[in-house]
Amino acid sequence: MTNQSVNLAGIEMKNPVMTASGTFGYGPEYADFVDLNRLGAIVVKGITLEPRAGNPPPRTVETPAGMLNAIGLQNPGAAAFIEQKMPYLRQFDVPVIVNINARSLDEFAEITRIFDGVDGVHGLEVNISCPNVKEGGILFSSDPEAAHAAVQTVRRHTALPLIVKLSPNVTDICLLARRVIEAGADALSLINTLVGMVIDVDRRCPVLANRTGGLSGPAVRPIAVRMVWDVAEAMDVPIVGMGGIMTAQDALEFLLAGSTAVAVGTANFVNPPAAIEVIDGIAAYLEEHEIDDVRSLIAAAHPPKT
Repeated sequence: MTNQSVNLAGIEMKNPVMTASGTFGYGPEYADFVDLNRLGAIVVKGITLEPRAGNPPPRTVETPAGMLNAIGLQNPGAAAFIEQKMPYLRQFDVPVIVNINARSLDEFAEITRIFDGVDGVHGLEVNISCPNVKEGGILFSSDPEAAHAAVQTVRRHTALPLIVKLSPNVTDICLLARRVIEAGADALSLINTLVGMVIDVDRRCPVLANRTGGLSGPAVRPIAVRMVWDVAEAMDVPIVGMGGIMTAQDALEFLLAGSTAVAVGTANFVNPPAAIEVIDGIAAYLEEHEIDDVRSLIAAAHPPKT
């Protein structure tokens, strides 16, 4: 028997495969297709302090190797999530990680206080790819110092493991990673979506009502793998690798590049059991290669021989 368990910044996972925020709802949406107890962890759809209706439609559009989305953080708000969604999630033997979003440092402080100590919440994933309304709307993730301030604020208000989700839309991903780790992050999620646009050539306007959206799917995987490699080489920090994982082979790329765990996202839309298939595929790889422990694959890739 092979060991697939990993420890992600204090979160014990039976395998390294989790669901990516925004692609798996809050759990019940996929329960008919996936045995939730088999997952390494569930990362729920992003939660804000107050309910949000999201952006007007159309909010998604398919691209040749993925999709663009501009949902706009539609969610019921923190209080309603705890009251209405958490009782369902508590019945499963799987860690629940809550993705939190805020528009200011004050909001980050308040939503963190709300989730600190909530039964069944094992960690927080902090989405810093949201605008800081008190600083002219600049994204926290666009400025390493703003990102540092956001994570530092969250850290001050919880003892839960903090996973910070980094945007790839930056000049130096390692600088951003280093600043959020210095601010108190326990782990990193790499990567969030890239900004993209699709234009309807007949109507001669963007397809999405929001004009731009986040590009995800297989098209972004090589970029995500490279960023995981860069950060893993630059610092010793647990990483959740994500971006276009459709198969076990895709997931293995991220593990070999330096990820402790991986998250399956866009694949859930086209193949609901994708995460389970990735778990089974990793197990088959370990057996085929006579590897006893999945942790021996983490950062095991090396530069090509010349």
